[in-house]
Amino acid sequence: QVQLVESGGGLVQAGGSLRLSCAASGIIFRLSAMGWYRQSPGKQRELVAGIRSNGWTNYADSVKGRFTISRDNAKSTVYLQMNSLKPEDTAVYYCSTSNNYWGQGTQVTVSS
Repeated sequence: QVQLVESGGGLVQAGGSLRLSCAASGIIFRLSAMGWYRQSPGKQRELVAGIRSNGWTNYADSVKGRFTISRDNAKSTVYLQMNSLKPEDTAVYYCSTSNNYWGQGTQVTVSS
């Protein structure tokens, strides 16, 4: 059974930082591409950042230079370091695998 458990969300002021974690089980993590997505009210879910099994990364234009995705294969965990947060980053953040499994999401709220 595949499980993805996100953590690390919360309330932060604009300009602050948060680090999200996603612990995976039930998959061969080291072979899996992983992604962070977000969805805010009234908007479609969008890709924030992705990381392949070889470490190649990609980012949405809106977060380039501010967010960093990384992975620890020994811990089967993918991270999203979010710096210089803006109110428009407020959303529920989801972790996902390349096989379309999803976590339950973690709320990130950035106050102005």
